Amino acid sequence: MTATFLRKFSSALILVWVALGLVACGGFLPKSSDNRHNQPLPSATVSALRAMGSSPGEAMVIRIFKQEKVLEVWKRTSSGQFKQFKTYEICAYSGNLGPKIKEGDRQSPEGFYTITPGLMNPRSSYYLAFNTGFPNKFDRAHGRTGSDLMVHGDCSSRGCYAMTDDGIAEIYSLARETFKGGNSSFQLQIFPFKMTPANLAKQASSEHLGFWKDIKEGYDLFELTKAPPAWDVCERQYIFNATGGGALNPMGPCPAVTQIAGMTEKLQAEEAAFTKAVETEAQRAQREAAEEAALKERSAAISGFMGGIGNLFGGGGKDEDVVPVITGKPAPTPLMRPARL
Repeated sequence: MTATFLRKFSSALILVWVALGLVACGGFLPKSSDNRHNQPLPSATVSALRAMGSSPGEAMVIRIFKQEKVLEVWKRTSSGQFKQFKTYEICAYSGNLGPKIKEGDRQSPEGFYTITPGLMNPRSSYYLAFNTGFPNKFDRAHGRTGSDLMVHGDCSSRGCYAMTDDGIAEIYSLARETFKGGNSSFQLQIFPFKMTPANLAKQASSEHLGFWKDIKEGYDLFELTKAPPAWDVCERQYIFNATGGGALNPMGPCPAVTQIAGMTEKLQAEEAAFTKAVETEAQRAQREAAEEAALKERSAAISGFMGGIGNLFGGGGKDEDVVPVITGKPAPTPLMRPARL
């Protein structure tokens, strides 16, 4: 091989590597006899579903919380409400708290997404996967870009939510059985953290606070009703349980919403709790700042006092200021002490 060919080949490899980094967590394995996507649910899982009044074919909801690094699977029960079935630890995700903005920012998305069978990837390069559906209607209304944002295995992330292989195997099987049960989709809700007033107050200065308050309404609806809220986009924001039916213009005006019993009161209480938590957080920050300033002042006073003591006894000089005396004469030999009798 010539040196020119090697340089071109190396450059091509670098371009491929960069491209793979930008397209997040996509990729397919070649077709093979691997049947990992069809592995049955463990009997213990089926028994646990039955014990809570559900079944593999029932509807499901997945919720992801970045800060807590957990993925929750909720299943519909015989009561018609959804109940939390299992929590899985997220092995890795990319970026910080906040939504994904553009392709290549290595940020994991946040928001509400609808997962259909077409978004499932049984031959993922990351064991098994399903696509989050980013960018959704809201993301596109804000000009956000990105592709192949997945929930997958292999515990490595470039903008995705990575699970362990065992974890994604069970999650994938639960989704597959939900579709087999006649459900055309399931809802994926992705939040920066548990959407409590206290957690929001800690992020009160964030540029994403308005967005988080927007998706918090969907969070609160699910917490109150234990059923996934219908979501859409209008006026470039999420709207939940809109009246009238039919898809909304994401840039157009928002219609009225279906009033859920107790929701208005809950939202008012949550906002009041948020305002109080912000005040408490500000007081805590001021107290910590005052304590830190007082500690620095005490440390400076102690340092000054110790320096004064050192000067009093002839100290205070720096080691580098001490000049050794060199006479050029050999040191005297010490006298031997007589041995004791």
